[in-house]
Amino acid sequence: MRATIDGQVIAESDDIVEVGGYAYFPPDSVRRDWLEPAPKTADDLACPHGVRFYDLLLDGRRLPRAAWCYEAPRPAMAAVGGRFGFWGDVTVG
Repeated sequence: MRATIDGQVIAESDDIVEVGGYAYFPPDSVRRDWLEPAPKTADDLACPHGVRFYDLLLDGRRLPRAAWCYEAPRPAMAAVGGRFGFWGDVTVG
């Protein structure tokens, strides 16, 4: 499975965990050099799974909060802990 935008591959792996309609990629499959931690919002701080959103920086463009990772998931989300999900303009498939 791949996460792409404008033909650029952000993440690619066969080791995908799907939860809640989202595909989560292992961290070593993600172009983390294209991600920058986004400032935490009040909703982020209230998330019981320790969510961290990332802006995607690509070709001089910033796509705010295009990726996220649960850094301290509770048992219900433990399978995706440390993995990255994508949304917005990012195509996953």
